[in-house]
Amino acid sequence: MKNKQFMAGILAVLMAICAAGCSNEKGSESGNSQTSSVNQQAKNDKQSSSVSTDGSTSMESVIGFLSEAYQEKTSVKVTYNPTGSGSGIQAVQDGRCDIGLSSRDLKPEEAQTLNGTVIALDGIAVIVNKDNAVADLTKEQITKIYLGEIKNWSEVGGSDAPIVCIGREAASGTRDGFESVTGTAEKCVYSQELTSTGDVIQTVASNPNAIGYASLAAVGDTVKALSVDGVTPSEDTVLSKEYPIQRGFLLVTSKDKALSASAQAFFDFCTSSEVSEYIREAGAVPVAD
Repeated sequence: MKNKQFMAGILAVLMAICAAGCSNEKGSESGNSQTSSVNQQAKNDKQSSSVSTDGSTSMESVIGFLSEAYQEKTSVKVTYNPTGSGSGIQAVQDGRCDIGLSSRDLKPEEAQTLNGTVIALDGIAVIVNKDNAVADLTKEQITKIYLGEIKNWSEVGGSDAPIVCIGREAASGTRDGFESVTGTAEKCVYSQELTSTGDVIQTVASNPNAIGYASLAAVGDTVKALSVDGVTPSEDTVLSKEYPIQRGFLLVTSKDKALSASAQAFFDFCTSSEVSEYIREAGAVPVAD
């Protein structure tokens, strides 16, 4: 009888130990699950507190002003990767950024899966060296220069010197916009094809015989912007459509994938009339007004 009672006692102790172990294991699993959930939430919160943009180098000034203003207002970090319009559009298609930046209209095949929202207009200035005597060209003359049909500045009222045509690389939205407006797509005869707006401006500034094109927003006093058909590029002439060489600055988003809360908030900010002053400061023409 005593032996049976002794064995029963041992069995009870073992069962208690087992129960406690199982309880601890479940508690540990629950704790691990809760920790994982918290870590994931923290990761999501960190991701949602930033917005990534990618694309047009011509939009650097505009996106810079907008990003700085938005970050001061919300503390949300906006990053910018200046890869060119084509690359920015591709980045949205590949899901590598929240919002793409393009200084050209979307092509029909791109518009099937993407939305392009114009936030500003930009005149594409035709620029020459400050020492060049030419101050005005017709759009037809500009077209013939870039087609190689006019080869000497003396043919358009300048000095007797060969014209050096400077342009952007094939993926550039500025090049696409310029060639579309002038009817020179895939026909331009370039002396140099450069990878950024800044490079074009610097090259024209250092070569008295050069001609180039650049975003009006980026043109400073190191080069001379020509009037085209007698119209000087400015905010008023771009907005009125009098200046003939212009294009839109677009935010590119996916039709199939919704923006994150932070990206949507930044998008809404950029498309509101609130940003008009920042776009003007950047040298472009706001459309939200």
